Amino acid sequence: MNDGAADRLARRVSAAAALVCGLTAVVVAVLAAPGDIVRGIAVPVLIVVALAAAWTAATHRGMERVVGAAVVGVALVAALAMVLSAEGRGLVLALILALVAGSSGLARFALRRDLRSLRAASVPGTPVGPAERAVLIMNLKSGGGKAERFDLPTACRERGIEPVILRPGDDLADLARQAVARGADVIGMAGGDGSQALVASIAADAGIPMVCVPAGTRNHFALDLGIDRDDVLGALDAFGVAVERRIDLAEVNGRTFVNNVSLGVYAKIVQSPEYRDAKRQTTATKLPELLGPDAEPFDLHFTDDAGETQDGAQIIQVSNNAYVLTSLAGFGSRARLDAGRLGVAAASLQGPTDVAAFIAANAAGQLSRFSGWIAFEPESFTVRSADPVEAGVDGEALLLDPPLEFRIRPAVLRIRLPTHAFGESPAARRATSVWGTAVALVKTVLGGQSASEADPAVPDPDGEQD
Repeated sequence: MNDGAADRLARRVSAAAALVCGLTAVVVAVLAAPGDIVRGIAVPVLIVVALAAAWTAATHRGMERVVGAAVVGVALVAALAMVLSAEGRGLVLALILALVAGSSGLARFALRRDLRSLRAASVPGTPVGPAERAVLIMNLKSGGGKAERFDLPTACRERGIEPVILRPGDDLADLARQAVARGADVIGMAGGDGSQALVASIAADAGIPMVCVPAGTRNHFALDLGIDRDDVLGALDAFGVAVERRIDLAEVNGRTFVNNVSLGVYAKIVQSPEYRDAKRQTTATKLPELLGPDAEPFDLHFTDDAGETQDGAQIIQVSNNAYVLTSLAGFGSRARLDAGRLGVAAASLQGPTDVAAFIAANAAGQLSRFSGWIAFEPESFTVRSADPVEAGVDGEALLLDPPLEFRIRPAVLRIRLPTHAFGESPAARRATSVWGTAVALVKTVLGGQSASEADPAVPDPDGEQD
């Protein structure tokens, strides 16, 4: 049996064991529940709650994991108090505890939620050989000097990659076009997402593959490609034996973006000089004044998916494929980059009550639950205004002439990934709910489901890896 077959078998067995352990825990709780009817019903219910919360903690990240773990503790303590009041039940509760913990750990392994599994799993895409004429353009100052810190020029030369350093006054687009003209068959960019978008547009037009090296500050594009953002040098392996797949790019007025364009409140925040060094703090400080009663209305108008005209939205986000947007200060991730659709999200706030509810939802990382939130996925989208519009394009502050015409360019970019990359975004690896986890486990038992087939979930605000 080869390693791949052995891994699939191990996961199928683990998924089956996770389901058996969970079911057994509930059955034991039912059989061992104290005799009176209240506790006889309450104890099994508490164990079901604990099991559901344990699965949530095992298969999610960020606040969902913290809340899941807390609910497990509360449910088990409550069950303990009820069980111990009945003589001789302590050992039974210990058995239930072990079964819940075992089910949680086995589910995490079976659904590839553990970091070791993510690294070991095959990267989705088509295997390709090494680049023959590889070029990496790098901004040595991006991300606080990551490229300099890792000495990317030397690392490139050691691997046979031509390093091209972006210096003050250089035109990045010209450097990329010159590299293509010299015969580059793979071009890469080490820098922030704005630079990634520019090089991606030139690579797409030239029909050659691109490599993303996460040398920027937040590297959201790398996150959604499934690249380890902490492994800058490891990203260079995409120039060697690698995996290639096609993804979408998006445009606003002909300018390419790989992540999103923000209008309204967030665009104002991005314009702030303090934003780059203190994103969350700046957002928290600016939001109340930009949404307060004295704030000027935004001259932004668009037509939603129902054909209704929306006027004066304070927030509009347009993305290259759909995000689940959790907060203004930190985006989540996208389950796909090849759906061939824009993601449009907008909010209109009608008075102080809405403002308070919106700020609370933003602070909790649950913007999509705000009642004034609109989200849809068109192939093209237009925003109208009487004056030039402030915009944050992949985090860069710009002023765009109206109307703003957005469109998606399906499957135009060939992207190369290292064979050791995660290969999938956090959103593509996580189950939406307890029921989603249960379904994913059953599918794994029946057919060895891959991580990418699990239903995506609301990602944590920063989309951080474990």
